Amino acid sequence: MKSRALFVDRTAVIATMHKKEQVISPILERELGVEVIVPSNFDTDKFGTFTREIKRRGTQIEAAKFKAEQALNITGETLAIASEGTFGPHPFVPYLSCNREIVMLLDKKHNIEIIGEEFSTETNHTHQVVKSVEEAFAFAQKVGFPEHGLVVMFEENPKDSSQVIKGITAQEKLEEAVSLFLKKSANGKVHLETDMRALYNPTRMKNIAKATLNLVEKLNSLCPNCDFPGFSITDRKPGLPCALCNMPTQLTLANIYQCRKCGFQKQILFPDGIKQVDPSQCMYCNP
Repeated sequence: MKSRALFVDRTAVIATMHKKEQVISPILERELGVEVIVPSNFDTDKFGTFTREIKRRGTQIEAAKFKAEQALNITGETLAIASEGTFGPHPFVPYLSCNREIVMLLDKKHNIEIIGEEFSTETNHTHQVVKSVEEAFAFAQKVGFPEHGLVVMFEENPKDSSQVIKGITAQEKLEEAVSLFLKKSANGKVHLETDMRALYNPTRMKNIAKATLNLVEKLNSLCPNCDFPGFSITDRKPGLPCALCNMPTQLTLANIYQCRKCGFQKQILFPDGIKQVDPSQCMYCNP
């Protein structure tokens, strides 16, 4: 079975209101042969906002699935695509922001749920408290403005949307918003941050495209046992030996692949193409 045969000539609904179809649609149409539509007046903000006045509904994966299910309910179709992004500190590198994007395919006809991912340090995600328009413009220059949009708010955690101005992509609008909020601010300060919604953040759009390509890669990876798509890595086994002392290290010795349908597993040794680790990466030789 070829995965394309499961999707060709079907309608895929992209659950978005932030123009993500601009990068997702060309990939899916080319690789899967689907016809892509976007439901009109589809409000994804109710599932959570980056500016935090609406808390995200569930985990990142749960929020994506909520969007996909809603898109199917609205359109009556059986195939949906939903994306969800998160931003925060890098888990290992101090003071570095990272972006994790997922793109979920939900197919009710064939009972398929597969997720493409991209974890990237390519992001302009940041924020700053400013006391003047001049400070605001200095911040804007550092984060790719005006190609990348900005958000102005009174405080880091706004109570409602009336305390937030989003989608600022012009100098006069930035000056107007900052001046207005400074006049109303109780402490003479306002909070600025990058607008992480996809249509205002081309860097994030690139990561969504990469996650979509990862989704297609997983769809094209078929289970050796049942021929079902989505045979992908579910675990990594550390233990790649040191070239000097032969002791196991924390680097990956094997990837574990598993089928989501039949549960079949397969271990692939030396997935990075090396069988030994340089001693500089060994906790015994280089503690």
